[in-house]
Amino acid sequence: MSIEPLQSAVSAYSRSSRRVLTLAFIGFTIAFAVWMMFGVLGVPIRKEFGLSQVELSWLLAAAALGGALPRMWSGILTDKYGGRIVFTIHLLLAVPALFLMLYVKSFPQLLALAVWAGLAGNTFSVGIAWCSAWFPPERQGFALGVFGAGNVGASITKFIGPPLLAIVPAAGFFGGLIPGGWRFVAFIYIFLLVGMAIAIWRAAPKPDQIPCAGRSFLEMHNPLRYLRVWRFGIYYVAVFGAYVALSLWLPRYYVDVYGLELWLASLLTALYIFPASLLRPVGGWFSDHWGPRVVTKGAFAVMIVAGVFLSVPGLIKSVIVFALLVFLIGVAMGVGKASVYRFIPDYYPRDVGAVGGLVGLLGATGGIFFPLLFGYGETITGIHEATWIILLLFNLLCLVWLQFADDKSLSREEIAALKEKVTVRIDKVAVSNG
Repeated sequence: MSIEPLQSAVSAYSRSSRRVLTLAFIGFTIAFAVWMMFGVLGVPIRKEFGLSQVELSWLLAAAALGGALPRMWSGILTDKYGGRIVFTIHLLLAVPALFLMLYVKSFPQLLALAVWAGLAGNTFSVGIAWCSAWFPPERQGFALGVFGAGNVGASITKFIGPPLLAIVPAAGFFGGLIPGGWRFVAFIYIFLLVGMAIAIWRAAPKPDQIPCAGRSFLEMHNPLRYLRVWRFGIYYVAVFGAYVALSLWLPRYYVDVYGLELWLASLLTALYIFPASLLRPVGGWFSDHWGPRVVTKGAFAVMIVAGVFLSVPGLIKSVIVFALLVFLIGVAMGVGKASVYRFIPDYYPRDVGAVGGLVGLLGATGGIFFPLLFGYGETITGIHEATWIILLLFNLLCLVWLQFADDKSLSREEIAALKEKVTVRIDKVAVSNG
């Protein structure tokens, strides 16, 4: 085989990789916006349905539940059948729930629909496995960081929600055919999900990369027996589960503690979301160069330092100082989310879907339980700082566990072996094209 066909294949492979990353990033951004929409919409929903603080916590947890529990199997299905078809299906799954939400009349119905709409959050595991299949090991940290920056979708509702609630009539348009109020936001997301599903189905490269074609589902579950996999998931609870919880919790926190208007509370929450999302590529790049262990330790240390100040009752009286400390936590979470996931292709290069899915499942589970812990913590102690005390204790646990774990960085020989696998895969592409 001459060098020209190989160079041509590598170039085509690179273009396809970039296209997959672009589609996955945009699709995940929209899906994440749907998953996180109750963070802002929960305020008018609480007023309409007369919810207590604990009931609002259950609504936020219900949405997180739908985007958490199926994550492992979403990743496995992606490795087994390819990201193009699995991502498309996941985007469309949430559409009926959003449609029914336009006509919901009771809180139990809303809880069930929140779980259903939350299924959009499982696109994270799909995208992680899909992008990993299309990028070589030395570029996976940065690529997964770029994809994961789709977490910024959590800020979409923060920006569009309050203006739409103010502009769109409560009765909607055309005699209620197009709903008003918070339901109008769900109405918009229906069209975004359907449009993105069509875009991925039509524009994603064909044939897809399917790393686990031919492997049995039982075999793909093998790595889950290792404690290290579950420990990675616990770390991800601290950097992602807590991120999800705070994205949902902070608008209400700003309103109740500092007496801000919803639009300003949403804006300040978005200032936390941006670094917690957009710095994932930076965290991936750091992890590619210095290793995920060092970077993850640094992220935990920063969150602990900021958490100490936020945990002291009555200490932070200025909303500006509070917002700056929360911004710092967002920076650490953005870097840490990428560094934790960078462990996975190093240790389990053939099982990114299964391992990444389980880690994502555990992390997203934090988005279920943290809001409940925050709600009950405030109710029991009577102090708003209970939120930060809970997070501080959990971050301390993760840092201590990481410090005394027996992980090691992969050797140069192991990294070279992974690169050789990718070279063989590209050679196969060149042969099939030539």
